[in-house]
Amino acid sequence: MPKPVVPPLHLSTTFRREPDGSYTDGYVYTRADNPNRRALEEQLAELCGGATALAFASGMAAIHALFQTLESGDHVLIPDDVYYNVRRLLDGVMQPWGLTYTAVDMTDLAAVQAAVQSNTKLIWVETPSNPQLKVTDIKAVCKLGEAAGAKIGVDNTWATPILQRPLELGADYVVHSSTKYFGGHSDVLGGAIVVRDDEEVVDRLRRVQHFGGAVPSPFDCYLVSRGLQSLRLRVLQQSRSAATLADYLDKHPAVERVLYPGLKDHPGHETTNEQSTGLGYGAMLSVCVKGGADTANQVAERLQHFQTATSLGGVESLVEHRRSVEGPDSLTPNNLLRLSVGIEPVEALVADWERGLGVVG
Repeated sequence: MPKPVVPPLHLSTTFRREPDGSYTDGYVYTRADNPNRRALEEQLAELCGGATALAFASGMAAIHALFQTLESGDHVLIPDDVYYNVRRLLDGVMQPWGLTYTAVDMTDLAAVQAAVQSNTKLIWVETPSNPQLKVTDIKAVCKLGEAAGAKIGVDNTWATPILQRPLELGADYVVHSSTKYFGGHSDVLGGAIVVRDDEEVVDRLRRVQHFGGAVPSPFDCYLVSRGLQSLRLRVLQQSRSAATLADYLDKHPAVERVLYPGLKDHPGHETTNEQSTGLGYGAMLSVCVKGGADTANQVAERLQHFQTATSLGGVESLVEHRRSVEGPDSLTPNNLLRLSVGIEPVEALVADWERGLGVVG
């Protein structure tokens, strides 16, 4: 048999039985398991420092699966500025099923503790938050969760395990939208849950994954595995460029404020230093321009290297007016533009914003 350097694709949806009725290596049907998915899950568990990883068809499918391990009548704490689709999932799907939640400012530990109820089973952390880049003290929240008998789940999509390792800080679960930095090229949809050491929850997640069927295709797993090979290089370069751009924008007279944990006056700067790997502050930042939504959109339209599009974490730089995406109930400032910094030369990105901000009077 050949020994390829690049793992082959296993596109078959079904696998042949042996004469005795057994299956080679336990593979029966791709919804249940597939060699490409198993390889990806093993990579993700090792990368994130967990015992087990499970791959899903999207980041939201992964989050939904984790919520489905809870029971009707349980309570969840979420950040008040949580990714807006998480709140929509809770309101539209999980609440009718019987799961309740409370939104709280996760940067205020006293408020978090006060919001814990006797039936709180999960505290959901998103740090840095999307899109206001609030920073939550993961260790401190984990201590609160332990005292309350609640598990801690962390959405680590923005930081990636290159810059932040929540399981090593005490979290029970870490979730990623592998569509973003793991894939890295804006051409694959995926999600993942990595569990530190809870076999009971792993069994529940396996059932949700298997019977619910929200699994990635073999080709999706192949693409994410390919992206992981360059993850560290991309994230470090993107983070360096984002830090340079944030520093430039922070001094620009047309900018009201820059939200980026790498800036020393950011409220979460010291917490980030304490809980990060020390390799950077991430490639995401938000910019509040002077003016309202119209001005912000005019700035975005003038940019050339930054394409106006949803999503993040790819090799290309993207910009988006988040309030118009999130709707009227959004807590996002009307003049905020969210930036995903790519791998283009940083000089070109700075020049792009110099040109774009020329519209601000």
